[in-house]
Amino acid sequence: MIQSHKRRVRHLPADIEQAIGSAIAQAQSILCVSHVAPDGDAIGSLLGMGWILRSLGKNPILALADAPSTDFDYIPGFAGIVGASSVGDDYDLIICLDASSPDRMGAVYRPAAHDRIPLLVIDHHITNTQFGAINWVAPDCAAVCQMLVYLAEALNVPLSGNLAVALLTGLITDTLGFRTSNTDAHVLQAAIRLTEGGARIQEIVARTLQSRTYAGLRLWGASLNGAMLENRVIWAKISLVQRAQAGARNEDGDGLAGLLLSAKEADISATFTERINRAGEVVVECSFRAKPDFDVSQVALAYGGGGHPPAAGCTLNGPLDKVAADVAAALQDARQTQAQPIGQKFSSTLTAGNSTHG
Repeated sequence: MIQSHKRRVRHLPADIEQAIGSAIAQAQSILCVSHVAPDGDAIGSLLGMGWILRSLGKNPILALADAPSTDFDYIPGFAGIVGASSVGDDYDLIICLDASSPDRMGAVYRPAAHDRIPLLVIDHHITNTQFGAINWVAPDCAAVCQMLVYLAEALNVPLSGNLAVALLTGLITDTLGFRTSNTDAHVLQAAIRLTEGGARIQEIVARTLQSRTYAGLRLWGASLNGAMLENRVIWAKISLVQRAQAGARNEDGDGLAGLLLSAKEADISATFTERINRAGEVVVECSFRAKPDFDVSQVALAYGGGGHPPAAGCTLNGPLDKVAADVAAALQDARQTQAQPIGQKFSSTLTAGNSTHG
């Protein structure tokens, strides 16, 4: 059994610790994968798991179905991430990170070849479908990178150097710089341990949250020009035509939903972005954000997606205008259902403290 670290935390239950430790101990060749359209937590947790496994003398293969944004190329090990075409059939263990269902692994995971291989799922989405042989799902964690802080400690892997940079990236990006409603003392304590290990918050923030291309700013401007606000739900569309006119990269529209949510008149925001999927079809990527006391995860789940109460999403077949109209209406209905009178909210705050978890 894995020995407990002296700084034990509640987020890694003893039975899960033992199961994960045993699975890793018995494996040598390990495929690690995160979700399609990878964000900072997906990339950070993938690279972080790679550094954890290397510290234990293992041979990890790190794979993503979609090429990661070069915005994250400062993370040590970034250049070693491979695509689906480089993934083989024979591994001792597969570790899936930050994905709520098997389809989120995209073309990296091939059921015909990989179903026989033990699958370890590490995720923090409340909508996770528990699809692994071992499932560690912790919706109370703000990022999978936070979960890996606890795993590294349980495995006696130092939270320093390359590992610290990778994990702090996921913490910062998934909490928007420690500003989301699920940022609590545990998140901040994890960040402290990573900064003690040499990762620098200001440098990671500058490279991720405070860095935009000129083309990306032009794309945001075009999208914001057509933004809509109804019943305290604000949304905007990003079309393929707008992206081409701005000369923007595929990832340059990311983050717009967070900006929209800063509107004082809105409780929920959404962006609807046209993409070309791996089959060459035009689809609409829907990204939702919510202020404290509101939950967008159930709307995402109803449309076949997933996520958390404050941040969720889904991908739907077009056309763009119809998807935006239908989903925006569903978000307005959800917001109306969830809304409480001001007096009731104030009373709840006095009774329950200042927790903002959905």
